Amino acid sequence: MSDTEGIRPTETPAGAEPAAVPPVPPQAAAQAAQQHPAPGQRPAPPHPGAPAYGAAPRYGAAASGYGAPQHPYGAAPQQPTAATAAPSSTSDAAESTSASKSGIGAGKVAALMLAAALVGGTAGIGGAYAGVNIWSASQPVTATGPASVTVNDTDSVNQTTAIAAKVVPSVVTIAADGGSAGGTGSGVILSEDGYVVTNTHVVTLDGATSDAALTVTTADGRVYDAEIVGLDPMYDLAVIKLQDASGLTPIEFADSADLNVGDEAVAVGAPLGLANTVTTGIVSALNRSISIASSAAPETPGDGTEPAPEEQDQGPFYFDFGQGEPQQATSTISISVLQTDAAINPGNSGGALVDAEGKLIGINVAIATAGSSSESGSIGVGFAIPSDIVERITDEIIEDGAATHGLLGAMVAPAASIEGATTTGAYIDEVTPGGAAAEAGLQQGDIVTGFDGLPITSATDLTAQVRAVAGGSTVSLTYLRDGETRTTDVTLGELVD
Repeated sequence: MSDTEGIRPTETPAGAEPAAVPPVPPQAAAQAAQQHPAPGQRPAPPHPGAPAYGAAPRYGAAASGYGAPQHPYGAAPQQPTAATAAPSSTSDAAESTSASKSGIGAGKVAALMLAAALVGGTAGIGGAYAGVNIWSASQPVTATGPASVTVNDTDSVNQTTAIAAKVVPSVVTIAADGGSAGGTGSGVILSEDGYVVTNTHVVTLDGATSDAALTVTTADGRVYDAEIVGLDPMYDLAVIKLQDASGLTPIEFADSADLNVGDEAVAVGAPLGLANTVTTGIVSALNRSISIASSAAPETPGDGTEPAPEEQDQGPFYFDFGQGEPQQATSTISISVLQTDAAINPGNSGGALVDAEGKLIGINVAIATAGSSSESGSIGVGFAIPSDIVERITDEIIEDGAATHGLLGAMVAPAASIEGATTTGAYIDEVTPGGAAAEAGLQQGDIVTGFDGLPITSATDLTAQVRAVAGGSTVSLTYLRDGETRTTDVTLGELVD
């Protein structure tokens, strides 16, 4: 990357946005169950209301040269084998400066981010799940299960049943094989002809390989080879294309900007290799920003303004796939996420987080744990990339092979860390000559407190929001200068690898 904002990550408070989402009537479950039959039956065609996103003619052919075909699963096509997963971490080194080098203080819980992604199958670290040694090095585990949502009594169902019956056919299980390492994650169908969104760390084994052999299993047991269309490691998203696929059920997108804290949230994916798993909770927080150490994000060459890597404060959040120590991260990424208490575990990465209507509100990306990352699961703190960001990035990847990201052209630090601070925000420590910030008249010492109407309380907040929008976007920044609140429009630059 040629020019970057450096940040010192800090905690970010949640924001909330208007507009509640109406629930799905329970009667819909019976109809949905009929539309998505059990194993052995022919899969039903997509429902008539499939979104425009699923229109096959909109997209070109999948890019070649990324993914290699691999063998089918053999005796158990309905569920891929849990394989080895590469250790993972993400964060945006170009984004981070070292305002504070201190660790987590006494009395605070040291939370570790787990990529809700790949289930280790060869590097044993102990721990059992339901009597099955998921982490065993001696033998891979095949977890079998239902190929559709089970509805035994169609006259008595609840709202979650209806949501699950609608969403499960749009969620797939992804197995990545990198030769010496492998793992499983989840994905969400974007089009009838096989475009699928997932996480970069799922299909690259957290940067361990760029050409993993990918096998995808649908909810009704169909198995496809897949190729990578494009990767976006800066927001940990990827698009893959299933080979010779047709008649798939695309997800319907919701507007994540309309969510409220407290709205229902349902997670669908393959935790621990258990496909078609459904968990429920609420939206716990909005506009949360996290920084994660990443081995998949490109290493930043630097322009002389950011600190050395050993001085960067990457925060307490890390991807971990249950393979012991994570591999050395090359950079950090800062991303804006939704927080949910719906149970998300390793293997849910890339899967769907949906609302009360079964519409996509986020792509599950990470979880937190209060203890060791080696044998951890959900503690009710999970994170998903908002659907509005997912839709923009996947649209760009499908049409252009890559996504763009904004660039402010300033080094920023948490305002609360500056001596004599009286407010939170993103303190502009240095402005890049000729950059977007300089062109908009921002100066060293300004404190950014708002970004297009969203509150900014830290450097991580600002960087995550800048990266969430496309390069060249014009945004409104609110900032403090000499105690006076000001607003200016900024035309962002474009982050370049």
